[in-house]
Amino acid sequence: MDERLEAFLREHLRAAGRNVERTRAAFDEGVAEADDDVTAALPTDDAGRAQLVCRRHAVKRAATIDSEGRPACFDADHIDCRGCVEDIEAGRIETWEADGNQNTDS
Repeated sequence: MDERLEAFLREHLRAAGRNVERTRAAFDEGVAEADDDVTAALPTDDAGRAQLVCRRHAVKRAATIDSEGRPACFDADHIDCRGCVEDIEAGRIETWEADGNQNTDS
């Protein structure tokens, strides 16, 4: 292969690699910020508890959310509780407002 072509390809491949790494870092940072914002976007009562509709008991429930994004009532052995945490993480948990209206988005 011609040395000039080889140098050209090497230079552009390195530049592409740097761009990929910058993009990956920006994506990871954005995902981390989005994860933090999911529970912050939940409606809360005056005590700071998230106002969720409990999947397990089908009732409105005000619950504190721990650092791992799980409500205080979370039971790891119950499928509805695991589904609730998945919905919180995905931003699709059913919530309710202080006026009693139910929301389907967080």
